[in-house]
Formats: sequence, C-alpha cells, structure tokens
Amino acid sequence: MTTWIVLPGMAETAEEFDGLRALLPGVELHVIDPWQTPVNSDPDVLRAAVGAPSGVAIGLIGHSIGGLAAMRWALTRPQEVARLVLVDTTLPSEDGRRWLYPGTGAERVVRAVLSFYGLVGLPRLVGPLVRRSMVRVGSVSKRDPLSKATVRARYGDSRSWQRFWVELTSSWTTAREVSKLLPASGVPTRLLVATGGSSRAGADTWLAGQRELAAALSGTVDVLTDSAHLVHLDRPDAIAEAVRG
Repeated sequence: MTTWIVLPGMAETAEEFDGLRALLPGVELHVIDPWQTPVNSDPDVLRAAVGAPSGVAIGLIGHSIGGLAAMRWALTRPQEVARLVLVDTTLPSEDGRRWLYPGTGAERVVRAVLSFYGLVGLPRLVGPLVRRSMVRVGSVSKRDPLSKATVRARYGDSRSWQRFWVELTSSWTTAREVSKLLPASGVPTRLLVATGGSSRAGADTWLAGQRELAAALSGTVDVLTDSAHLVHLDRPDAIAEAVRG
C-alpha cells in the first residue's frame, strides 16, 4: 500500500487537511507541518518528519508551493515516488526576483523588517485577520476549519511572518530547480486546477500554464470550476478521488 505525504502551501497548516484525511480512512496519509518542517526541506528530512522509512514507496500531494517541492522530489528521486498529485500547484515559471533570493542583501533587509514587526507584536494584532482574509479570498466555501485558538497561536506568533517569507523565497529557488529538470516523465501525475471563485480572474492564463506543465510531466489535468485556490477546503473530495486513482 502506498504511503501518502501532503506538502502544504505557503502559510498553511497541517490541521486544515483533516477534511482530506477523513475522506481517506483506509489510506496511510501524513501531512507535513510546515511550522515544524519546511516543505522545501530535503526529502530525507520530510520522510523523517512523518516517520516514513526510506524503503517505502510514497505518493506525494503538493498544494501551491508544496507542489513545487513535490515535483522536485519526484523529478530528482523518481524511484521513491509512486504517484504525484499536484493541487493548484505553483508553476516553475514563478521563480521570483533574483535580487530577493535567500542570502541577498535585499532579502536580509526584508527579514530584518519582519523581525522588527514580530518584536513590536504586529503579527499578534494582524495575524488572525490575515488568516481570515486568506480563507475568504482563497476559498469558495469561505469556511475555515481552524479553531480561533489555533489561528491565534499560529498566525499571531511573532516569528510567523518571517516563516512565511522564508517559505516564499525558498519556493523561488525550488521553481528554478524544477524548471531545469523538465520535461520529464515516469511518475504518474495528476494535476487539479482551480478556476472558481477568486481564481476566475486570469483563469484562462492559469489553466494554460497548468496544461503546459502537465504536458512536461506527461500528466493529466482535472479542472475544478467550483473551487478557488484552497482546494483542500473547497473540494477535498476531488483530492481524495485523485489519491484513490
């Protein structure tokens, strides 16, 4: 039986994938907690985080920037990955600005500013609002499965904005790595693409990019017209169906 690992997107939590877990009671499903283990970590680190032995074949579910990390894993270690499900994944072309890459002077300035914001308590004041806005914009259902206590603890943490920034900048370098590895085939791949709600704006361009990526991966595309970007909140059933194959 395939062991599945979920790689969440930027500023997401493991808890918000509980709805997907409930739909797959017979599947061994682990969700990386990005607040403990960055999704762009080495695959061996990610395996260890969920207790998946190195000899066990895995399936990967990558959402948003987690899709980039999942692609890099599958493309660099295809012998380890049995199947790949990309959920409204960030595209390899979304590789940011070189002058803001990790370690550059400008990037260090941004981290210093975000650190200052943490010290003065801005995340504690604004963090829960950021989370509410994220769900309202990114979801058709607009229902947040996280408790208010969890939202305060995660998004109100003084280090949260620095963590989000590291996730974003790390995704840019991962995107460049993935671009160099494409085109490739071998790992059965399925892409779920959201074009509903707020995702309707620019949907044609977004879908074209996703279809181009699917062709590079020899994968298939499912279009979700009733879901916005946070597919795991709007259509966890679609992800579950892709896992069941």
